[in-house]
Amino acid sequence: MDNIMSKLRSLDAYPKINEDFYSRTLSGGLITLVSSIVMLLLFFSELRLYLHAVTDTTLVVDTSRGETLRINFDVTFPALPCSILSLDAMDISGEQHLDVKHDIIKKRLDTHGDVIEERQDGIGSPKIEKPLQKHGGRLEHNETYCGSCYGAETSDEECCNNCEDVREAYRKKGWALSNPDVIDQCKREGFLQRIKDEEGEGCNIYGFIEVNKVAGNFHFAPGKSFHQSGVHVHDLLAFQKDSFNVSHKITRLSFGDYFPGVVNPLDNVKWIQETPSGMYQYFIKVVPTVYTDVSGHTIQSNQFSVTEHFRNAEIGHLQSLPGVFFFYDLSPIKVTYKEEHTSFLHFLTNVCAIVGGVFTVSGILDSFIYHGQRAIKKKIELGKFS
Repeated sequence: MDNIMSKLRSLDAYPKINEDFYSRTLSGGLITLVSSIVMLLLFFSELRLYLHAVTDTTLVVDTSRGETLRINFDVTFPALPCSILSLDAMDISGEQHLDVKHDIIKKRLDTHGDVIEERQDGIGSPKIEKPLQKHGGRLEHNETYCGSCYGAETSDEECCNNCEDVREAYRKKGWALSNPDVIDQCKREGFLQRIKDEEGEGCNIYGFIEVNKVAGNFHFAPGKSFHQSGVHVHDLLAFQKDSFNVSHKITRLSFGDYFPGVVNPLDNVKWIQETPSGMYQYFIKVVPTVYTDVSGHTIQSNQFSVTEHFRNAEIGHLQSLPGVFFFYDLSPIKVTYKEEHTSFLHFLTNVCAIVGGVFTVSGILDSFIYHGQRAIKKKIELGKFS
């Protein structure tokens, strides 16, 4: 047993020196104090990194198919009343969402930006279900009312019982409703009067739309949209105005759900129109993003970058509609963020490196100072130091 203990003792890599041979110096004490403080600071820094999750970022090719894209928005138009503002969305696959009303809320604003009224069905006038005429004639006994579509009906059974029905029938035909006062339903519902009453007001429109995950656009513009000779146009004649002010403030615009660290570059962006009328365009590049937190919960969302351009409206040019247009395209690259904790072994390795590294550097510094002081002292004693 004594032989084994002796062999183990010979393996000691840390031989002990008798305290009688130690020489303690003031500089060594200062270096020990400073190095201890440095070690503590580095240790707590490493501990903070260990306790907090780190985010790992990777880029992969987006192979998802058949998904939808949710666009959240909150936009204010201080010079466009809610009665004439509409929202359309379309994409390169040919799908169109004209005059979107579902999941959309509109707030009428006065000149000071205060809310006058909030409503979900925001375009047009209050509907009167029973005007007095039926296709130009009177109702017979027990006959159900069926309003005229003024030439836009596709069959004898089609009815337009209110102004909105007539406008919709005209839209399907690709016609513009030039004078609503000649339409009995619009006249009785006070369509033009409502527009005049809301003149000078603004509108805040917010909500979301679901679109296909392909390139497309959505836009806020005055008038009801329709297609004429394959071109997307808006019926502006009904409002009897030569120009429209599309000044706007984007309180929020995002593609998908919120996730930690996301920055939406159009949040709180404001633009004031200085020309009579025109089209303001945002060209957006959407980057699919997947965020996985430390608990394993995954959020499918998107980031985006944007450029802007304003184009003056040209008289007679159907493409230059007044409004705010958002053209978006999808990036083929997907960004993935994954939160994860540093492993304990990695933390332990770093702590050992901190202690050993600081101890070694301090020892080298102390040795340099100690031997330097001794050399200077010896030269002074010999009278060679000058």
